[in-house]
Amino acid sequence: MSLTKVTSSIGLVQGPNDSEEIIVCQFTHMTNAQGQAWFGGDPFAFTLPVLLLQFIFIFSLTSVVWFLLKHVKQGLISAQLIAGIIMGRSFLCRIDSYGDKLFPPGGILILETIADVGFMFHLFILGVHVDLSLVKKVEKSAMVIGAISFFLPFTMGLAFIFILEQLVEVEISTKRSLPYVACLNAITSFPVITSLLTDLNILNSELGRVATLASLICEICNYFVTLILCGIMTGLHSIEWNVFSFVVWPIFFLFIIVFGLRTAIVFIAKHVTEGQQMKEIHFISIVVVILLCGLGSECFGQPAALGAFFLGVLTPDGPPLGSSLVYKLDTINTGLLVPAKFVISGLSMDIFSIGGVSGATYGLVIIFAYSAKFTSTLVPALFYSIPVREAIALALIMCCRGIVEAVIYITLMEDGIINNEAYAFLLMSMLIVTGIARPLIWHLYDPSASYLGQRKNSILSNFPNDELRMMVCVHNEENVPTIINLLEVSTPIRNRPLAVFVLNLMELKGRGASVLESTTQRGKLTSSRSWSKHVANAINLFAERNQGCVVRHFTSIAPYASMHNDICSIALDQNANIVILPFHKQWTIDGKVGSNFPSIRMVNQNVIMKSPCSVGVLIDRGLVAGNRHSSSMFQITILFLGGPDDCEALAYANRFLENPQIILTFVWMRSCDHKKYGEETDKSMDTHMVNQFRARTIGNQRVVYREELAKDAIGTTRVIRSIEDGCDLFIVGRYHEADSPLLFGLTEWSEYPELGLIGDMLATSDFRFSVLVMQQQYLGADFVETHHLQPIACGYNSSPSCDDPYQHHRSYSFEENFEHSKRT
Repeated sequence: MSLTKVTSSIGLVQGPNDSEEIIVCQFTHMTNAQGQAWFGGDPFAFTLPVLLLQFIFIFSLTSVVWFLLKHVKQGLISAQLIAGIIMGRSFLCRIDSYGDKLFPPGGILILETIADVGFMFHLFILGVHVDLSLVKKVEKSAMVIGAISFFLPFTMGLAFIFILEQLVEVEISTKRSLPYVACLNAITSFPVITSLLTDLNILNSELGRVATLASLICEICNYFVTLILCGIMTGLHSIEWNVFSFVVWPIFFLFIIVFGLRTAIVFIAKHVTEGQQMKEIHFISIVVVILLCGLGSECFGQPAALGAFFLGVLTPDGPPLGSSLVYKLDTINTGLLVPAKFVISGLSMDIFSIGGVSGATYGLVIIFAYSAKFTSTLVPALFYSIPVREAIALALIMCCRGIVEAVIYITLMEDGIINNEAYAFLLMSMLIVTGIARPLIWHLYDPSASYLGQRKNSILSNFPNDELRMMVCVHNEENVPTIINLLEVSTPIRNRPLAVFVLNLMELKGRGASVLESTTQRGKLTSSRSWSKHVANAINLFAERNQGCVVRHFTSIAPYASMHNDICSIALDQNANIVILPFHKQWTIDGKVGSNFPSIRMVNQNVIMKSPCSVGVLIDRGLVAGNRHSSSMFQITILFLGGPDDCEALAYANRFLENPQIILTFVWMRSCDHKKYGEETDKSMDTHMVNQFRARTIGNQRVVYREELAKDAIGTTRVIRSIEDGCDLFIVGRYHEADSPLLFGLTEWSEYPELGLIGDMLATSDFRFSVLVMQQQYLGADFVETHHLQPIACGYNSSPSCDDPYQHHRSYSFEENFEHSKRT
């Protein structure tokens, strides 16, 4: 049996621009090795084994580089580019045996073709992340910053090149490449910026939203100026007699995308059921539409990926189509095919070829262009009163580059518009600037600074008749029944109004920009999202049944990693006393765990650490009672061990005392040896609040007071077990002294530290009642008469009991409230 040792032969031919190019003659029968190694042949002389080896090597090296770089706040795209450079002519491909074996000329052609198909799908995904509806929300400041950050570097870069060419004699290829280098450094890509902000967990921060909108404006300027002008110049250089067709045919194909291919996707989307997985026939149909779009783009003179990108921009927003489609397409593309695209870029890049006068010229132009980009963003940001640190961070964000810019560099280099030296400079400057900017942005800007260190509001800080402002977070419809029951028991009695802020939380899927919006205007719901409408209708019905209660609705669409920023910001803006968070586990009717959402747990942990007000984590096991208009009694138990968190729980319990449908059991757990410290204990805030509570509830048949003694956690657990029957809601503080004898033995193991020791024990499947774990935030700066707030219940949805509104609302410290309660 004769064995062929090579898959192809190569030779030099005369190419365009009077340059020599390599021609590859591929042998069609050298595809599958089919066990050639057993007969003494070389399996890597066949294209399929070489392709598989390339993917293995690409995936492995990219993963190693990403593992090393992610700890210094670098992006995945940077890791993929660096891996490509390492595998390319700059490093490993300088070893002849490595380059000939792993990347033979025929193997590169096949790898590049497959990578281009993968990149086409990836650019479609990036297009899906572009939300054109944001244009309606662009404020004047973001519009000015975005426009100036494009036009100023664009014009200054071209002017600098004109001056430089008068002073320095450069080669013709360098002279032709310099204008493109200047133009490319004025670009800021919207998908790149949103990906960067997501990686740094600041997408839904105040600065993140400014950067998102500014990059969108810069992207629009980029499309209408840079790409159009560069396309016309390319057409003039390549086929001067066919400029009209070069411009008209792409516009014609854009109409085909809008009125043909997009219509097909919309038709498919109508047959995808919301909340369910996309069927295989729907997914395959959309893939075929994307392939048709890529084919049409190539036929009409544009890159296939560009057409796919525009189709992605026009894809219907969000679920049921957007998130499922992105999830199915993104895994294989991001993990394998897109890195292959950047390896191809690294193979043709040789950093050691940079030098001489042309190299210095490129360096000066790029440094000047980045300086102009930074300054043109910083100055207008300062003009609009953005703090200096945030303005610097914004300028650094707008200077960052990513996958879109890298592919533009590759395309221009492959088309001969820029030379290899310009390409190397652009790619290296992108890696250096973005690599430095990312950790600097992370260091300069912390979104939690806007609410950390500020006033810390709480229920305990209110006077007895003050308005209670509760903020409830909803992740899905299953959270609503128990939340409504909790609101029912908190309903205002007499002159004690209640304001409820409902925040619907949704994970950001299928789009690149976060959303934080008020969905209530003068009592009218404006949200277009179906399940949030159901939530709003249910809570609005509760408000209609209870005069003196007003509800406002908000919606947040953000990544889970930064969702707490929206929660804390709304709580601060609305001066909420407490934020109610659903627990990340949900139980079935038989008491077993039905669903578990680790991402929601991460949100809860972040809010507990950073909230500007008290926090309550609601463990929902199904509250079927609690309706004030029903005949059944709602039984609430409060376990009091002492400390600020238990005092906050007791302050909340005072809202229940006048509700005739509530039976309240108060259990004061004390150590058996507490009497030896009795003199100090009698002066404590804990004892004073308990005594005040007892004084208020004397003769109240619906309040049961118990004082229990225990030696250790076993005794504490025994007491809790004794009151388990007939309990609908159990309220306890989060933090207790770890060295307390009452908790001895519970500190050795804790599954959910965010609930505290008692809350963690009650979150197990051994208990059947719902639990509210409360935390009073540590005090920040005092907030004394700086906000004159009229109760919201006296606003657009008036309460009959609001004839005498408060003149102002004051937030008191823990010590001030203690002194006030002693006097009253």
